[in-house]
Amino acid sequence: MPQTDGSHLMRTTPRAASPGVGAETTDASPTVDASSPDDTLTRPTGDPTLDRRSFTYSVVVPVFNSVSIVGDTVDRIVAVFEDAGLSYQLILVNDGSRDGSWDVIAGRARANKHVIALNLLQNYGQHHANLAGFREATGDFVITMDDDLQNPPDQALVLIDKAMDGHDVVFGRLERKQAPGYRRIGSRLISMINRRVFAQPPWLAVSNFRILRRDVVDRICASRTAHPYITGQALQYSSNPVDVPVRHDPRPVGNSNYGLSRILRLVFSILFSYSLFPLRAAAFAGFLIAMGSFLLGAFYVVRSFFIDVQVEGWTTIAVLLSLFNGVIIALLSMLGEYVVRTLNAVSAQDTYHVSERVSA
Repeated sequence: MPQTDGSHLMRTTPRAASPGVGAETTDASPTVDASSPDDTLTRPTGDPTLDRRSFTYSVVVPVFNSVSIVGDTVDRIVAVFEDAGLSYQLILVNDGSRDGSWDVIAGRARANKHVIALNLLQNYGQHHANLAGFREATGDFVITMDDDLQNPPDQALVLIDKAMDGHDVVFGRLERKQAPGYRRIGSRLISMINRRVFAQPPWLAVSNFRILRRDVVDRICASRTAHPYITGQALQYSSNPVDVPVRHDPRPVGNSNYGLSRILRLVFSILFSYSLFPLRAAAFAGFLIAMGSFLLGAFYVVRSFFIDVQVEGWTTIAVLLSLFNGVIIALLSMLGEYVVRTLNAVSAQDTYHVSERVSA
């Protein structure tokens, strides 16, 4: 597996496009001065756009149980970048697929020098797979997309053109999301969490179809977390994110592998790994319950001075004990969740393992 210290990712000087590949020319494209690499990648928004052919691109595609469609996805991505005359590499990360997806992408990697296939030891999740691809990527910009052609490869050029305005992260804003209702609801819930936890601007739409500049990728690769969340980390480590409308196509074959259970796991991972909100909410709830208990106790003490105590009050006592003991157990369980995640973060050397790497 490649080293994870990010040292191989610190290059900011753009590389020229591969020779021998035809590309259209435009008079409006400015000449890029390679003597000032920092300005080349961070030109302020509003200045003339950069020349997209002056940079290299890494496309990272997590693959999971997509044997019927991943081959077409690879072929279309390759065709788009070669037709545009762009220098690229395509990194396919097999995230523990149980079908023949690995055989398909490994075959594409052996046949094309621009394609690299990584086989993870087991299923770690989409964000771990993206992180593995980031650490393998060498491009000036890194693009992430799904393996099912719902993110049309030609729309990657839309992201690239927007990034040429000087933005360090560009998210694809899906014009019309082709997904079941529960996934749209889950996306709204995650968006609400992103706004609270990662200070996502209310006008910004985020998605897994995005392009990140090299410096943002470096920061994500250098971060130490047992639960990577690429979207949130991109928001954390960027200075001028933006979104751009992109097409979202229906999945041509099969059903999505991203079900309700995965969405819920992602929600809990974000809350417990990147936010103190659950802990503070539990503390606030505990404070309210403690105050209520104090007032209720005071009420019963005062009441005892004026009204005879009835032995039949055992029902009230039993209910109150059950309620308060349940709250205490819930608070202890939440604290335990934080302790476990902290232990994982400080003890885990790698959040994933690559069992095989294939390239031409």
